[in-house]
Amino acid sequence: MPKANGIVALVTDYGLQDAYVGLLKGALLSVNPQARLVDLTHEVPPQDVREGSRILAAALPYFPAGTVFGAVVDPGVGTERAIVGVETDRHVLLAPDNGLLGFLERRARRIVRIAQSKYFLKPLSQTFHGRDIFAPVAGHLSRGADLARFGPALKRLTVLEDAAPSVAADGALRGEVVSIDRFGNLITNIPADLLPDARRVRITVGRRVVRSLSRSYADVRKGNLLALVGSTGHLEISVNQGSARSAAGIRRGDRVLVTRARG
Repeated sequence: MPKANGIVALVTDYGLQDAYVGLLKGALLSVNPQARLVDLTHEVPPQDVREGSRILAAALPYFPAGTVFGAVVDPGVGTERAIVGVETDRHVLLAPDNGLLGFLERRARRIVRIAQSKYFLKPLSQTFHGRDIFAPVAGHLSRGADLARFGPALKRLTVLEDAAPSVAADGALRGEVVSIDRFGNLITNIPADLLPDARRVRITVGRRVVRSLSRSYADVRKGNLLALVGSTGHLEISVNQGSARSAAGIRRGDRVLVTRARG
């Protein structure tokens, strides 16, 4: 198990309007007052397990070994769904077993069902496991507690259906918009290593077409549509100093087609 470093990174769909995030943090700090808390995001769209999973997968490489992740996007809270702890060679992650951590299945060194109720807050709310289960368990883990202390081993994780892009015989890439950030950038599921040469590309999203890959947002005039490889390493459709969502009228799930330009 990686040595705990006291950092706990939090991912939830709680938002910041209500007190939920603060209560979760208070419960965690009650167990480990020295914990260093990182708000990765609390703005996952409500119940959007796939988006929470995407955010976690993109974030892991940037956190030091020994970080504990508490991920609470939990439409099944209060049901018989499992809460799992997953240990990799660098991190420990807590989440409901609803696909949120499915991307770790091949990297997991240990998977444990969190079941030892002596570590949970009492009384236990059936609608707020983030405060009453995830927070105290994350607090103990951030102090160096071994994952095996919290329950029995599991062999498998629930895995979400793959949303990978497809590659046709002629090299055409078909993907989709999987996320839209607060700037209106359209983030796709097409990784950079599948993209053709930037000088010979045609990218169709909705009714709009982009005919080259840019290196930065400022490569085109203000208000113009562009395509580039974003910070997640995937194709992104953007507008220089504007919103691609507004300009192109695109929503999550809309198709993206990438082909080689003629000539």
